[in-house]
Amino acid sequence: MIDPPEPVLTGAPGPPEAMTPARLPVPAGPGRLLVLAVVFVCAACGLVYELELVALATYLVGDSVTQASVVLSVMVFAMGVGALLAKRLRCRAAVGFGAVEAGLALVGGSSAMALYACFAWFGQSRSALVGFSLAIGILIGAEVPLLMTLIQRVRRQDAGGAVADLFAADYVGALVGGLAFPFLLLPGFGQLTGALLTGGVNAVAGGVLVLWLFRDDLSARARWALLAGNALVLALLAAGVLLAAPFERAARQAVYGSSARVAVQTGIQEVVMTGGTGDGAGAGQGRKGLGGPLALYLDGRLRVSAETEYRYHEALVHPAMAAGPHRRVLVLGGGDGLAVREILRHRSVRSVTVVELDPGVLRLARSDPGLSRLNHHSLSDPRVRVVTADAFEWLRQQGLRGRGRRQAPFDVIVSDLPDPGIAASTKLYSQEFYGLAARLLAPGGRLVVHAGPPVERARLYWTVESTVRSVGLATVPYRLAGRPASFYGGPDRTAAPVASVDAEVPAAAPSAGPDRYWGFVLAARHRPRLGLAPDAPPPAGLTCAELQAGRRGEAHDRMPGLPASTLMHPRYLD
Repeated sequence: MIDPPEPVLTGAPGPPEAMTPARLPVPAGPGRLLVLAVVFVCAACGLVYELELVALATYLVGDSVTQASVVLSVMVFAMGVGALLAKRLRCRAAVGFGAVEAGLALVGGSSAMALYACFAWFGQSRSALVGFSLAIGILIGAEVPLLMTLIQRVRRQDAGGAVADLFAADYVGALVGGLAFPFLLLPGFGQLTGALLTGGVNAVAGGVLVLWLFRDDLSARARWALLAGNALVLALLAAGVLLAAPFERAARQAVYGSSARVAVQTGIQEVVMTGGTGDGAGAGQGRKGLGGPLALYLDGRLRVSAETEYRYHEALVHPAMAAGPHRRVLVLGGGDGLAVREILRHRSVRSVTVVELDPGVLRLARSDPGLSRLNHHSLSDPRVRVVTADAFEWLRQQGLRGRGRRQAPFDVIVSDLPDPGIAASTKLYSQEFYGLAARLLAPGGRLVVHAGPPVERARLYWTVESTVRSVGLATVPYRLAGRPASFYGGPDRTAAPVASVDAEVPAAAPSAGPDRYWGFVLAARHRPRLGLAPDAPPPAGLTCAELQAGRRGEAHDRMPGLPASTLMHPRYLD
């Protein structure tokens, strides 16, 4: 309901901060520039908070498209609510703006730590994500009306000119904040410390504007209250910076158990490794604690479990190698070296090219004692060439090269990539991607794809199969039982609980069951046969009977008529 306008009484003073010029310690020109500078800083900080929420939600929950949509839509709605609420603060604009900035600095600066705590100790972060998006949006929305009042009180000008100046500073600040987050804060400080430092800058900017430039507008009580509030906010943010490292270790232990022994942020993703230091700490054998079975987590998602990985990699590699010549092999992904280990068991292999995006994973695969022992030091084999590049862009560049500079065709291409259900991976399961890969296949060459869980997410699996067929390849879908319970597309533990852990039982040993499957698609220009190669040692955990049973199971469960996934219309997030 809109309040009716109150009559203006002759001689009666209006609200002092809304209608009278401010008494400033500097001339109006520099004062106006200082207000615009604070607008610039606040806009930069506000965008950092938004991007930090999107990035952390993508890591904790998965599906970056959904998380970005939730954060941005809730935040924009909340900004409108904040702008309406700020109307009641315009009569005390200086005090109101100081309180808003102190609150925004505390809420925005601590949001990353709070979200990570909810994920680590309470098992979910979606509710906290919506709550922080709402709170930050309301506080950001309250800034503009209050700043408009303050800038008009420095030097009154027409409303259009004031809005233009204010929005210009706001948009330029948003540009700087948007660039600072991925190129400075995230690589230099990480999400937790970066958000806390941004909150500190936010608090200082708001405090300087109100406690110095507009100090004459404050009563003694308001001045001391704002000074104490800002000091408390800065103290809390500083304490957060000092405690960020031990907090992160405690949260990581809550998620992975005390067996986490490697935790690095590579610039591409967070890599955590548990177990794998004891003798025989693989293939389901090993002691408890740090010597338990090795597990490799990328951005919170289990990628390798030493108890079951040999079955996965044998099922991924050996059928493709058995279906024809395999002198030249291309591995897309597979930076852990485990697929390469299986490839090198075939005596006729002459060269293996590995295209892996993350150099940090490659370093661990070569240097970590547990992982290098598990992959049999495969990446150090002289037949192996490692390329650090995005698999899609690398395939595209091969197609753009002249005929004399192109790669020789490959007999086998192994696609050992993250699940297609993760938004960042959808282009690596697109029609365009498989078309580029098919161009590098030799006559009679085969492509094998890890296609996700065929039972739990059947539509996703059969969409991969349909997409591979759409580039002119004949497919043989098959599956293998034994996928760990925590080997899934997204790390939010409310969606797929990770096996419980404690100080003695490492997170590296998730249970596997007969009803949980890995899904694969073997493809070639002519329908390939499914079997095992005679020139390789028999697999440790795979038989021809299992392969044929997996093929028959998938033939029985086929979902026909699904459209192919493309870059412009990804189908895996439907």
